[in-house]
Amino acid sequence: MGKSSPVGTVATTTAVVRVMNERAVYEQIRRLGTASASQLVTATGLSKATIGLAFGSLERVGLISQVGHRVGQVGRAPRLYEIRPDAGWAMAVDVGVSWIRLALADLSGDIAAKNSQRVRARTAPALAQQIGELARAVAVDAGVGLAEVTHVVLGFPGIYEPGRDRIVAAPNLPGWEEPGSVSALRAELGLRFSIDNDVNLATLAEQEYGAGAGVGNFVFVSVGTGIGMGIVIGGEIYRGSSGRAGEISFLPVGEALVANADVRQHGILETVASADGVMAAARRFGMAATSAEQVFDAARKGDHAAIRVVQDEASHLARALAAVIAVLDPGLIVIGGGVGGNADLLDPATRMLGDLLALAPPPIVMSALGRDAVVRGGLAAGLDRARDDVLAQIQA
Repeated sequence: MGKSSPVGTVATTTAVVRVMNERAVYEQIRRLGTASASQLVTATGLSKATIGLAFGSLERVGLISQVGHRVGQVGRAPRLYEIRPDAGWAMAVDVGVSWIRLALADLSGDIAAKNSQRVRARTAPALAQQIGELARAVAVDAGVGLAEVTHVVLGFPGIYEPGRDRIVAAPNLPGWEEPGSVSALRAELGLRFSIDNDVNLATLAEQEYGAGAGVGNFVFVSVGTGIGMGIVIGGEIYRGSSGRAGEISFLPVGEALVANADVRQHGILETVASADGVMAAARRFGMAATSAEQVFDAARKGDHAAIRVVQDEASHLARALAAVIAVLDPGLIVIGGGVGGNADLLDPATRMLGDLLALAPPPIVMSALGRDAVVRGGLAAGLDRARDDVLAQIQA
């Protein structure tokens, strides 16, 4: 009696196969919009009897519903099914230095409500409270309660360490490495949330909706308040052994004209090439601009000092990309962020790369997703989790 009986093994295997079939049927209905049994036989390769059993299970737990019959055919019109979008919800939160951006979508991926708000909090607990308030307000706008949201994904400019339940490597959001910071989020949002690096989420958005769609190996480089990179290898986000892959802010590129403590905290590349680095360079050249955007605007109008700043920024970017290309050999580089998204950098950086590399660099393009990239990536990840969670009801 020490071993499981053959009958028990078969039953377990059968249950696993049944769940896999039900998930395959659900996903095909979602992709097709509406579907009949005959359509799903063609799409999945499953038998009509198996499709019928999956229909019963999915309808029983309220994940699909019948929406009519297909017309225009001889004989009995087949029944059509669609998913019930309101059977679950996914929320994405982009937590930045200056802004919180948030969106809520149903299981079909349609955005039901979205909002953004300037960061007014200066401590981690206060920021967690502001996030909770905005999340509840957006849920109300969509006609649901926050407790009804199936999964929430938060994008932070840092790395979440589950073992210590804290966010690290987030110098632009001080206080999150303190004990209890993530617990404050849990108190606001409940237990059904996950935390990811914001650049990784933006990279996922590029893979799902942007320039990286269909590209197996590419990188997304974000240059803004901070600098980071998302890496896709073999169609999957590569995170490294401790989740810190892509922290290119620490590449020793450029001469840091600031105190060593700042360099150790932010990295040399971020110190010289982020938005603050652009502003520091502008001040050295005697400019009175109050934002990196003003510097780029001035360069377009022919201001000589601004042109020098933009050239220096392109040089920092080119040297960083040369290192990335030498190590990863990506098939595509996508550049975004508040600073990196300036098209003025593309041509000079590409020309400089030609001088730095023996071989031609891969295609380099600007992201077209803009400031919504992190939210869109968070929704993509959140919807995957939410659909998994609602499909788990079939096994209950």
